[in-house]
Amino acid sequence: MAEAAKVDPMHQFTIEPMFGTDHWQIAGYNIAFTNSSLWMAIAAVALLIFVAGGMKRELVPGRWQMAVEGFTGFIDNLLAANIGPAGKKYVPYIFSLFMFILFANILGLMPLGLVGVHPFTFTSHFTATGVLAVMSFAIVLIVGFWKHKLHFFSLFVPHGTPLVMIPLIFAIELVSFLVRPFSLGLRLFVAMMAGHVLLEVLSGFVINGVNAGLGIGPVVSILSFALMIAICALEILVAGIQAYVFALLTSLYLNDAENLH
Repeated sequence: MAEAAKVDPMHQFTIEPMFGTDHWQIAGYNIAFTNSSLWMAIAAVALLIFVAGGMKRELVPGRWQMAVEGFTGFIDNLLAANIGPAGKKYVPYIFSLFMFILFANILGLMPLGLVGVHPFTFTSHFTATGVLAVMSFAIVLIVGFWKHKLHFFSLFVPHGTPLVMIPLIFAIELVSFLVRPFSLGLRLFVAMMAGHVLLEVLSGFVINGVNAGLGIGPVVSILSFALMIAICALEILVAGIQAYVFALLTSLYLNDAENLH
């Protein structure tokens, strides 16, 4: 008989030091190498391997090369549609951002627990998604002020705004602009966290249903397990959609910096 399920949906998000780095510190700040850091490194290495494998430039491209070229073309078209010709120079960054988030999301859904490895979805932490968002926002600010200087502030005053309304509209638009990195990081963090919590809760239903013996227990287990499979499929879809949304919004913000729309 299976053991009683003690469901703690939040335990899977606990950041823990690894490899004996618990007490590593610099100037009083802990710099331990954590499970989150490990899976960031794994996602980065997986991305490098993926890209390297698709750079063979064979006359008749194989599936791997076609996959890399397909993703690159997808990002190129995304930037061309949202920024125009000026978007070409952002392809490497947006491609890396999109693929890194996609790999992170997918790796966190891999059923590696079957072989004793517990994947960690670092995009379910706002500290990780927030850094990605702030990095993108910083690039937007640098591009905007580098290209337009102080004229960049005209972004916060829509064309045709009555003179008397300019101070109020400017303040509203500025606050809206400054909230962008927060909403960008929060959207990805919430979407990934919610799915993992739901799967953890359903797994508890499956185990407790088995423990309940004959009667309603097996029915609950079967229904919960079927729902878990459906949600896993949905989570794979969400993993791709959230990576796309993050890349899309970043490209839209870059468009504001480039074209001051």
